[in-house]
Amino acid sequence: MEAFGQMALLSIIIQLFFIAVTWWALQALHFDKLLRANRVAQARILYVFITIAIGSAVGNFAIDYVEWARRLPYMFS
Repeated sequence: MEAFGQMALLSIIIQLFFIAVTWWALQALHFDKLLRANRVAQARILYVFITIAIGSAVGNFAIDYVEWARRLPYMFS
């Protein structure tokens, strides 16, 4: 049971880390040139949703990779 709790904590940390990295990386793009004028609130919400979507996808891959690496020794036993 302790391993489930550790994996849950690790998953939360990984997800938040990759969402933060995605937010930082998206700062390099100029979304304001793609959006209509006077739509600041909508643009911010879209920016947050894009960040969460990309960060979650990358985070899920990282979590899956950790799980696969943990299960790999069972292949040889």
